[in-house]
Amino acid sequence: MPKKPLIVCITGMPGAGKTTVAEALRPAGFQIISMGDVVREEAKRQGLALDDMSLGKLMLKLRRDLGLGAIAHLIARKMQHDSSNFVAVDGLRSMHEVDVLKQHGTVKVLAVHAPKEARFRFLKGRRRTDSPTSQDEFDTRDKRELDVGIGEAISFSDSVITNDGTIKDLQKRALEVVSRWKREVERSS
Repeated sequence: MPKKPLIVCITGMPGAGKTTVAEALRPAGFQIISMGDVVREEAKRQGLALDDMSLGKLMLKLRRDLGLGAIAHLIARKMQHDSSNFVAVDGLRSMHEVDVLKQHGTVKVLAVHAPKEARFRFLKGRRRTDSPTSQDEFDTRDKRELDVGIGEAISFSDSVITNDGTIKDLQKRALEVVSRWKREVERSS
């Protein structure tokens, strides 16, 4: 077992399939922590609405107040309450978050890519309170994500998988990459 946990950070534009990938890692022994859920928990704690506008403003405020790796600091606190050797962080948005998480384990970044039209269709169909209801809302959300650094996180990822087939195909690709990383970390321990 590794001395420091393997932290697989899953990044990609909204609706690319990050959560689908994260859930595929659970049976492989990964604790799953969603950055979006951490922001939603903080919004609830502060009594804020759980719509896209409020959550987006809160995420930007946390980054302004606590630094660009703010959400990763909240993730690190969650990790301290669980002694898991394998953690999947669903929703990495910037390399600043990677820098924070590197203080807590071996970090690998997995980017998930999907076509824009498919992402919009998926998000709209999800029917969460923060789901876009129009193309304009979707475009605004994409722009906000790009403004906080998600493009850099995607471009500096350790591996990229494409969500252009079935869910099973996507999960299989992710498991192949992550299994290789697990073996590398276990050998180096």
